[in-house]
Amino acid sequence: MHYLVLLGILIVIVGFALKLDSILIIVVASVATALLGGLGIGGLLETLGTSFVANRSMAIFILIMLVTGTLERNGLKNAAAHLIGKVKNASSGKVIGAYGIMRGIFAAFNVSFGGVAGFVRPIIMPMAIGAIEAEGHEPNEEHVEELKGMASGMENIAWFFCQVLFVGGAGGLLVQSTLAPLGYDVSLLDLAKAEIPVAIFAVAVGIIYYYLKDKKLRKKYYGDEK
Repeated sequence: MHYLVLLGILIVIVGFALKLDSILIIVVASVATALLGGLGIGGLLETLGTSFVANRSMAIFILIMLVTGTLERNGLKNAAAHLIGKVKNASSGKVIGAYGIMRGIFAAFNVSFGGVAGFVRPIIMPMAIGAIEAEGHEPNEEHVEELKGMASGMENIAWFFCQVLFVGGAGGLLVQSTLAPLGYDVSLLDLAKAEIPVAIFAVAVGIIYYYLKDKKLRKKYYGDEK
């Protein structure tokens, strides 16, 4: 009887070997394992619910990836590039800088857009490339690679320094719990206030640096003096 519990593994192996529907294979294997193991349908659903709650961050990440992929397939990247092409005097550096400001504001409220994979790659990068094309240039491959790093860097800077502005966020709680044993009793609101000028300075430096870098790269690859 104990070996029958392993029937779920056999179902997965046979199902994938026959190239059947992946989701159907997993569902059938899960139900078979639950029934043979004495867990029952109710126990299976309870286990699935507990696992989802315990790993909800990963589940949300997977959902974001699925939604992003679906939107990309239906023209999200083209729409983003077309939109930035209508903006006068737009440049890749300005696009990345504007994203840094927006990212910092939303990070202060602990709102995530999905990070590099969920937002930068499908939306910000097409906009940055679209800004190059709007200037009448063919995007240089090396320039595009540099822009990927710049956009990802802006994401990290804005999120790292601004998410601690959210009262009750993980960053603030970590600092508070670290200072408490040292005799410093500080409130989360005081920590957020102290971080405001640091966050503004960090994002501003990032914006200026990436704008000047993009300007230098445009001159290098396209002879753009603007």
